[in-house]
Formats: sequence, structure tokens, C-alpha cells
Amino acid sequence: MSRADQAVDVAIIGAGPAGLTAAYLLTKKGYSVTVIEKDPVYVGGISRTVEYKGFRFDIGGHRFFSKSKEVVDLWNEILPDDFIQRPRMSRIYYEGKFYSYPLRAFEALGNLGIFRSTLCMLSYLRWKLKPRQNVRSFEDWVVNQFGHKLYSIFFKTYTEKVWGMPCDEMSADWAAQRIKGLSLGAAVIDGLKRSLGLNKRPNDGMATKTLLENFRYPRQGPGMMWDAARDFVVKGGNRVLMGHALKQLVRDQGTGRWKVAATTSDGAVITINAAHVISSAPMRELAGRIHPLPATLGQALDLKYRDFLTVALMIRSDDLFPDNWIYIHDSKVKVGRVQNFRSWSPEMVPEAGIACVGLEYFCFEGDGLWSSSDADLIALAAKEMAILGLCDPKDVVDGAVVRQEKAYPVYDDAYAENVLHMRKELEGVYPTLHMVGRNGMHRYNNQDHAMMTAMLTVRNIEAGARVYDIWAVNEDAEYHESGDEGQRAALASERMVPNRVIRAA
Repeated sequence: MSRADQAVDVAIIGAGPAGLTAAYLLTKKGYSVTVIEKDPVYVGGISRTVEYKGFRFDIGGHRFFSKSKEVVDLWNEILPDDFIQRPRMSRIYYEGKFYSYPLRAFEALGNLGIFRSTLCMLSYLRWKLKPRQNVRSFEDWVVNQFGHKLYSIFFKTYTEKVWGMPCDEMSADWAAQRIKGLSLGAAVIDGLKRSLGLNKRPNDGMATKTLLENFRYPRQGPGMMWDAARDFVVKGGNRVLMGHALKQLVRDQGTGRWKVAATTSDGAVITINAAHVISSAPMRELAGRIHPLPATLGQALDLKYRDFLTVALMIRSDDLFPDNWIYIHDSKVKVGRVQNFRSWSPEMVPEAGIACVGLEYFCFEGDGLWSSSDADLIALAAKEMAILGLCDPKDVVDGAVVRQEKAYPVYDDAYAENVLHMRKELEGVYPTLHMVGRNGMHRYNNQDHAMMTAMLTVRNIEAGARVYDIWAVNEDAEYHESGDEGQRAALASERMVPNRVIRAA
């Protein structure tokens, strides 16, 4: 039960992958911990698994793949008996045709046609010979990497649908972080080999993660992982308080301890007294709740987020398509991606003869899509499935809607400077306040990167100093593109301290 003035070693804001990883590890080490989570039901944040009438579905889909030995070991420790190996299959839908992803050269050639394929290659060569020199935007980066023709076909429509802003207003940082390591030449060679049946070696992700062919996955979705982590924390004598939203954060100048106030759904306020605070709350929200307000509040308020909703449809069919997901590069429909939950795991769909798919819509909180009724969204999803030729609307037997606010931190022109100034102020003034995870650091981190920031933060708390630079995790994607799973702990987080180098592994 919640009670006022709980005294603990560490208060943790948010029960997503970063927050629960920190809570799990601190509990193992004997620290007293209280986690507050504003969701009244689910832990896991954007990595939770929602259940509706026995059907389970992800919020975005989450492959369990990492090149960090420590992350893989922790996954195995938390969930030792429930992983299954799943094949990856995804395609791109463009102009009424499906393109395998990874590319298959002859299929792509046939779909695009000789003329358009030739234009793509000529455009690629043109931009390789004379690239844009001032690479500022997402558009600049992708055009230099793939040519303008391929950019316009396979990147522009989908990316603008996801982010709700023109590609020339998005920072190049996003492209560099998310698709670095994938070159057109490598993709074409890989596609030719696969088309000809010459590629005998499966791609398990040790080369380029974008071409990953298989992955591990909890048999009932990623929520299994975070439910298990929560249960361990509670069994260890610590607390995970659901339905508790951060209200205010105050550091006592005399003792140096924190008072963390949280409100419950019925309006009650509880206070947690803690030596350290770990926050995975969005930086914009954190800045507005610290007292006194930070000088960088204005820059924090300038940070932007893209919201997201999933419409899950239950459809009378054995299975609609074999893909884990299909990317929709088509301006005629609003949906951005379609998930097939049975392809993630058969246990996600409890009924034979009923398929369950999730249509993902990218939006801003409060806009027309976000504010639509569940019934209208289910009707829209059924209509768009028919437009895409994936099902007959009359076969839709049920549906559910899940809204996810602040799913994606936006990489606009100003975000990096805003984050840097806020980070410097808060770390300088508050040595016992730690920001972790995707929204806590305003970085489009994968699940394993979010976990890594929490793992290193726990080490910093143990050391009593910031000996690990958690902001180096996934820096320019180098961490995710190097090393072998189970063989290297590729933490890309080394920080020099007097007379020694502290390494993360």
C-alpha cells in the first residue's frame, strides 16, 4: 500500500525497460527501491504487451536482439525459460506491390521495372559522385547514401508519415543512428545472392541489424519480461506503485536527499524520500516538475514527441500474411505499418481461424486521429486493410485501440542543443539525479540501449560518482554495429577518470 514519506535508497520514475532494469539490479544488490508508474495496469512502457480477450499485442513490435553480452545475459536471467526463436519476415508495400525486406534484387527489379530501376541506379551514382556537402537533414543524409530516386520511393513517404514533419526539417542524426551500416551496394549484393540462392549463411544480425533474419522473442510478448522483472523487485521487498504519476521533485539542500511526490488516480499524494532518483520520464515533463524550476525549462519545453496508436483487428482467417510486419509506403492510407501478431508468436493469438493484426498510426496527442473514437478507428483500420488488399472488412469480428503518448522523441534541428543544455544543468546541479531510457534522455534508443543506460547508472550509484558516461551508449550507432552477441560486451561507454579507465565490461 502507498504511504507517505517512504524512505528508500533509490526512487525510480517509470516502469519501462530502463526503470525496471535499474530496479531489478538494485534489488539484487540489496538496495531499497520504490518505482512509480503512472499506468494503472501495465509495466514495460512502450515495450509492454496489452491483452484483450486473450489476444496479446505489442506496442510497436520488439525484437529481442542485442550485441551486448550483458544485455543478453540479463534477458536470459530474468526470463530463462520463455524465449522462442522466430524468423524475421517483413515487406514494403509500395504502389500496390510488395517488396521483400531485405531486398531481393530480381523481385525489386520486376516491381519497379527496368526504366525506374535504371533511374534509381543513375541517381545513386550521381549523388555518390557529387554528394551534398552540408548534411543537416534526414533528406540530405539519405540522398547522399542512396540517391534521390530511392529516397523518394522508399524513405520520404513513410518517414514523413511516421514523424509528421518534412524530411528536410528532421535532423540527420536520426538517419545516422537508425540506418547506419546499411549501404545500397551491400543490400543489392545481398539481394542478388538471395535471389540466386547463393547466400548460404543466414544473417543473424552480426553484420547489419537492418538485415536481421531471425530474432528471439518471449512466447507471450515482451510484457512477459517486464512482468517478471517487476515480480522480482516486489518479491525482493521493494515496491512498484502502479497508477502513480510524478507530481514534484525537490532536493533538500541540507541532507541532499530527494522528496518525490506522486499522485494516485483518486488524487491522493504520496511522498518518497530517497538518496538517488532515476528518471525515465520525458525530459520535458521532468523539467516542469523539479523545484525550483531549472533555468533550461524553456529548452526542455521545446522538445517534441510523436505519439502513436495501434488498432488491433481480429479477423476471420487462418492467417493473412506471413510477415512480422509490413511497412506501408502509400499516401492513400494513413496507416504506417501493419503487424501480424501470430508471426511474432503463435501464443499471441489464442483462437484458431482468427488472425490478429495491429495497424499502427502515427499522430500527435490531441489531433484528429488521436481524438477519434475507438469505433471510428476500428472502422478506419478495416477500410484501409481492404484498400491494401489484405482482408475483406466483413471478416473483421472485433477490434481494440491502444494509444501511446510520447512514443518517439523528435529529432528536429534544435533537439540536440536543447538536450545538451538541460543535461549539463541537471547533472551539474544534481549529482544524484540520473536520466535514463528513451524519453528520459530524449534519444530514439532501442530496448537494449535503454537497458544499458540503466545498467551503467546502477554502477554509477554504487561508485558514488558518474564514472560511466551513459550518453555514450549507442553514440552514432557504433555500439549496435560492433561485436558479437555472447562474445563481446560492446558498451561503447568508456570514461576516463584519474589514473585509470573505467570500462563497462
